[in-house]
Amino acid sequence: MTEPVPDNPGVIARPPRLYLSFMAAGFALDWWRPIALIPEQWLQYVLGGMLITAGGAISSSAFKRFMRAGTNIPTPLPTTALVSDGIYGISRNPIYVSMSLIHAGIAIAADNIWMLGLLVPLLIVMRYGVIAREEAYLEGKFGEPYVAYKSKVRRWL
Repeated sequence: MTEPVPDNPGVIARPPRLYLSFMAAGFALDWWRPIALIPEQWLQYVLGGMLITAGGAISSSAFKRFMRAGTNIPTPLPTTALVSDGIYGISRNPIYVSMSLIHAGIAIAADNIWMLGLLVPLLIVMRYGVIAREEAYLEGKFGEPYVAYKSKVRRWL
């Protein structure tokens, strides 16, 4: 008897958990060896706050598009609709863009160069462990409409 194929992308881990794990690693490294990122405290709060705010706005817009389409947001659940309008007409992964902006904003506000530096390997993990699997899943599920969407809209920005 064959096992049914799960109706989800089978990502290596849920993206919020990946971002939180890399943030925790950044805080641990900063505790072990603090290195100043921005000497002016007011500036780190302003820059960090701007990035966090931008990330929150993008995330809110993306969530609204998913809810309007009636599809699931968490990666373990099946995707029921292809969302390609609004913020999804600018980026195929606006939620991941928003999480990256929030991650960078927290790193800057916390004056944590480690966390900011860990964003690069995190994005590599996201690209190959999450996004590549999601793209294969969506292409298999939606076929040509998703392929056409991919050809028109960039992965990140």
